[in-house]
Amino acid sequence: MSVMDKLKQMLKGHEDQAGKGVDKAGDFVDDKTQGKYSSQVDTAQDKLKEQLGRDQDQPPQS
Repeated sequence: MSVMDKLKQMLKGHEDQAGKGVDKAGDFVDDKTQGKYSSQVDTAQDKLKEQLGRDQDQPPQS
């Protein structure tokens, strides 16, 4: 079982809270880097929230 699978199991039913945590972490990184990498941080946030929020039974969308 991969780390991502374990995280998904732990966060099941708490996707909204996980999304808020991802946003908060991204804001922290933006603050520390003075926004230098904000587009990359935003992309990473979106992808991580997509992975954590997706139902485990659905295949990844390409």
